[in-house]
Amino acid sequence: MIGNLPNILTLARILLLPFFAASLIYEEYTLALSLFIAASITDLLDGFIARIKKQTTYFGSILDPVADKFFLITSFILMSIYGSLPAWLAIIVISKDIIVVTGCIIIYLVTHNLKIEPSIWGKAASTCQFALIGFILLLKNINSETQIDTMYFLLTAAITTVAGVHYVYKGLKQNT
Repeated sequence: MIGNLPNILTLARILLLPFFAASLIYEEYTLALSLFIAASITDLLDGFIARIKKQTTYFGSILDPVADKFFLITSFILMSIYGSLPAWLAIIVISKDIIVVTGCIIIYLVTHNLKIEPSIWGKAASTCQFALIGFILLLKNINSETQIDTMYFLLTAAITTVAGVHYVYKGLKQNT
C-alpha cells in the first residue's frame, strides 16, 4: 500500500529535498540544518513504524533508499560545489551509487529478478555520509572556524568504497 504512514513519511522526505537544496544554495544554514533534521527524523520514523505496525511494503523498500540517495547525492554535489567538502569525496560517493544502481539495472534486465538487500557496509557508508553532512551543517550554524579533519573524509571515502565493492561482489555472486 502506497498510502501507509511509513511511505507517506518517505515521500515527505523527498518533498523536503528542493527546499533543502535551495537553503544550501542560498546559504540559509539554519533552515538547511532544520530540514536535514526533519528529513533524518522521517527516515528513522518510517522504518520504525513500518516494522512495529507491520506496514512494510515493496514500494517502501525501494522508495526509502532512493530518498536517502537523493538527499545524500544532492548534499554532496552542493557541498562540494560550495567548498564545504572535497570534490574527490563527492565523486567517490556519487560514483559508488551510480555503479550500484547501474549494476542493479543490468541484473534486472538480464535476469528479470532483482533482490536488493542492504548490507552492513552500505548502512555504515550511509551513516558516515549523513553524519558528515550533519556535522558540516552544525559547524556552519555555529559559525565555527573548525575544520573537519581530513581523516574523517578519508574514513567516509574508505567505507563508501568498501560498501560499493561489497555490493558489486554480492550482485555478481547472486547472478553467477
